[in-house]
Amino acid sequence: MGSLCLVLVVLQLSWTLSSSVPPPSSHLCLPHERDALLHYKTTISVDCDLNSGGYNKDPYPRIDIESWNKSTDCCSWEGVKCDNVAGHVIGIDLSHSCLVGSLFANNSLFQLHNLQWLDLSSNNLRGSLLENTSSLFHFHGLRRLNLADNSFNGTISSKLFSRLVSLTHLNLSFNGIFDVVESYLRFDGEGFDMLARNLTKLRNLVLDTVDMSDVEVTSFLNLSSSLEHLSLEACELHGEFPSQVFQLPNLKVLGLNWNFNLTGYLPKTNWSSSLELLDLSSCDFRGSIPTLFGNLTQIIAVDLSGNSLEGQIPDVFGNLRKLTSLSFPSCNLSGPLPITIFNLTKIARLDLSYNHLEGPLPNQVSELQFLEELLLNNNSISGGVPSWLFTLPSLLQLDLGYNKLIGPIDQIQKPGFVQHVDLSYNDIGGPIPYSIFYLVNLTSLVLSPNNLSGPIPDSIFHLVNLRELDLSSNNLSGVIKSDMLSKLMSLEVLDVSSNSLLSLSKSGNDVIYSFPQLKYVIFSGCSVRQFPNFFQTSNLQYLYLSNNMISGGISKWEAEGWERLLFLDLSHNFLTALEQFPGNNLIMLNLQSNLLQGPILSTCLNPQIPILKELEVFIISENNLTGTIPSICNLSSLDVLDLSKNSLSGTIPDCLGNFSYLTFLDLQMNNFFGKIPDSFVNNSELTHLLLNDNQLEGLVPSSLANSISLEVLNLGNNKLTDRFPCWLVSLPSLQVIILRFNRFYGPLPHSVASTNFSALRIIDLSENDFTGTLPTKLFQNLRAMKDKPKEWLYSIAFKFRGSRFGSDIYEIPVNVTTKRLEMELTKTVAIFVSMDLSNNHFCGKIPKDVGQLISLQMLNFSHNNFTGPIPASFGNLVALESLDLSSNKLDGRIPSEMTSLTFLEVLNLSNNNLVGPIPHGNQFGTFDNDSYSGNLGLCGLPLSKQCVNHGGAEPPSPLVVEHNGSEIPFFWQVVMMGYGSGVVLGLSLGYIVFTTRRPWWFVRKVERDWQYNFTKWVQRNRARRN
Repeated sequence: MGSLCLVLVVLQLSWTLSSSVPPPSSHLCLPHERDALLHYKTTISVDCDLNSGGYNKDPYPRIDIESWNKSTDCCSWEGVKCDNVAGHVIGIDLSHSCLVGSLFANNSLFQLHNLQWLDLSSNNLRGSLLENTSSLFHFHGLRRLNLADNSFNGTISSKLFSRLVSLTHLNLSFNGIFDVVESYLRFDGEGFDMLARNLTKLRNLVLDTVDMSDVEVTSFLNLSSSLEHLSLEACELHGEFPSQVFQLPNLKVLGLNWNFNLTGYLPKTNWSSSLELLDLSSCDFRGSIPTLFGNLTQIIAVDLSGNSLEGQIPDVFGNLRKLTSLSFPSCNLSGPLPITIFNLTKIARLDLSYNHLEGPLPNQVSELQFLEELLLNNNSISGGVPSWLFTLPSLLQLDLGYNKLIGPIDQIQKPGFVQHVDLSYNDIGGPIPYSIFYLVNLTSLVLSPNNLSGPIPDSIFHLVNLRELDLSSNNLSGVIKSDMLSKLMSLEVLDVSSNSLLSLSKSGNDVIYSFPQLKYVIFSGCSVRQFPNFFQTSNLQYLYLSNNMISGGISKWEAEGWERLLFLDLSHNFLTALEQFPGNNLIMLNLQSNLLQGPILSTCLNPQIPILKELEVFIISENNLTGTIPSICNLSSLDVLDLSKNSLSGTIPDCLGNFSYLTFLDLQMNNFFGKIPDSFVNNSELTHLLLNDNQLEGLVPSSLANSISLEVLNLGNNKLTDRFPCWLVSLPSLQVIILRFNRFYGPLPHSVASTNFSALRIIDLSENDFTGTLPTKLFQNLRAMKDKPKEWLYSIAFKFRGSRFGSDIYEIPVNVTTKRLEMELTKTVAIFVSMDLSNNHFCGKIPKDVGQLISLQMLNFSHNNFTGPIPASFGNLVALESLDLSSNKLDGRIPSEMTSLTFLEVLNLSNNNLVGPIPHGNQFGTFDNDSYSGNLGLCGLPLSKQCVNHGGAEPPSPLVVEHNGSEIPFFWQVVMMGYGSGVVLGLSLGYIVFTTRRPWWFVRKVERDWQYNFTKWVQRNRARRN
């Protein structure tokens, strides 16, 4: 971007110099030309407020066209230049003059046949240049034409350049109409080819943002050898750009940036020795950087960012004494840092970030005296952190984040004026050197996460200009007291989270300290033991204290104040009491996993107290709250409500279904009774509804059909009595249905086979009274289960994105029974696919179409009345890890095709009527007798009953054998590589309890630090509502 800005500055300077108006001529202008100018004045208006066509809105006109009048010599008018001999008008410069109008064909301006240069740039002139072609033909002697930064649109006619053969400067950049439909100025192939062939005197050509998608890049081979300046930013060029353009003998400026589909190669020889500015950023150039690059002795700025280059950066910068900006980020470059880069005497910006550069930094650097930005982040640079980085006299920004630096950070002898230092995501060990805080100009210091240890030096609290301090995820220790923090008068963001030995406390006196700029305080994952009430009179907006040791309660006095507080996270602490929620303007409050007990909700959410009306996220799960949900109908801004895993009782308030912004409602694992409110009429935003493990009864409310965004519906472990809610098929985003352990009855209607169930990935209907056969079309239309394994666009882990602090914040568990275990899935649920129809009264044959569900990882049809054979198509379920068909009436042989299931870890075929030999090979060699018990007709290992061979053919060989050259479909090999042993290891972390028949519940808690992400996510939703 540095070189890009420099290119734009040079562009502007070149046009300003070329179009500047000399002193007026002493000759009187010709009457008919004066009249033409005055008539042109009547066709346009001056309005800076309407100057929206330009990219740069001017507050007032640079040229006062209103001052033109008949009583004065037009050669003396602002913006007009006349010939000194004949008095003809030869130049007009009305740029940046807030002109509004059009350039229609009969415009009197075109009567000025002797015009040599015309500059109407940066106004709000509209129209099509195709319509004005005939009038522009009169400008035979026109040399400079600048119509940039207006609202011209349409196709540029090829005829335009059949007469304007004297042009030396042409600028048509940044034109277009950006109303409801965008319409850019565009070249067709014939038009640009005509320009390239006819304008043989052209020296400056600027066409930024002109649509050139129809132009063949070979047309550039016809450009004049006199060309000095070629700028084609964001022109939608595509194809391989001819390398001969780089070799034009007079070329000084070449800008091809933001043409994403433009490819090409940097020439190995014969570069233009005049080249000063080169910007190829955000293209798709390939190959390596040639060593000849070191011969460009006139080069000032180079930007190759975002290309698909390869190889090393050649160490050839020794002679580039004029180079001020070098940008090679995201170029796929590798190898060591070129040493000669550190000898550039005039370099001001050096950006080599997002590559694969490696090796250490030089121990000593004596040049780089003018360097202001050094960006080497996201590489593999190793070794220590030399002190010269902090002593460069002009350096303002230093970014070495995301490398492999191990430290230590050397002591700084002569501190410079650096303002931003980022050493994040390295492995720098040892203490923070005391001398780093001699950098008194620091405004931002980011040292997270590293392996720093020891106390924070006291000198940090003398950095009065510091606005952001991030020391999170280290091994720092000690206590930060309120009087120390108060010295940082400019501090806005303080993040010391994930330092388990670091604490925060009030100073030992009664002084009330001020924190005038402090907005973010993040102390999650530390050793804070008391609620920091000394912030209550500050301007603090975000306070994150999760995963600490805060115990006791928060009194009403401590909860007062906090007028600016918007986000408060006290989750995973040891709070036992809460008299009042801190702050009246909270947007997010998280009290998850504390020791809160009693009817706190009735006290703190009293409708008589006019607080928390702006509350959008309220999480108080995993406590021991009792009582009922008070009237919360005034909290109509709620987006997330999580009261799960408490001991709340009573009925669910009807108004919850009417909250139009509610996306996440979790009331699971309480003692709610009564019916589910049938009030989900206006709630189209709801994505998660978790009401499982309560005492709810009655029907599933049909108004849920209005929740068209619903992805997860968990109503398991209740007392609901209903047929299968067939209206669920109208929810196109539904991915998880859990109705287990209820009193659902009757057959599955044929309507459930609708294609609208195509997103479904987890279905659990177990422990109900469903009857009848399974609809065949249901399995044909479960497209998500038929897709190749992947991570779906899925919010069951409720990811809040768009934050500078990352994602994956608040993971919502889903319980499934698989491999004879009940598991609570959190992170792995994003890729888990399962079907559980066990413990019902289904009958008939198992449809062979089940074998199409190749992403299934768990399938449980046990304890039903299925008959017939096991479909041979089960051999296609290559992702399957757990299969339970026990306690049915299945007969026939076990299909030998099932030996291809090389991920199968648990198999239960017991208590059926299966016969014949048990297949052998792959996973079938790992199953014990229990997998086959109760099938008197089975024989072969692991059973003691041997098979009698009557001369029949051997069972067919397995379709898939686990060895080199395995024929397991390629997509699942990818999963094997990506997930190690499949999801087996991931799910093993979720073991909760061994069960026999009815499972036990147990909560697996995963500490997660998610506060910053949550902040930006909620802010984005607030913006959406406004």
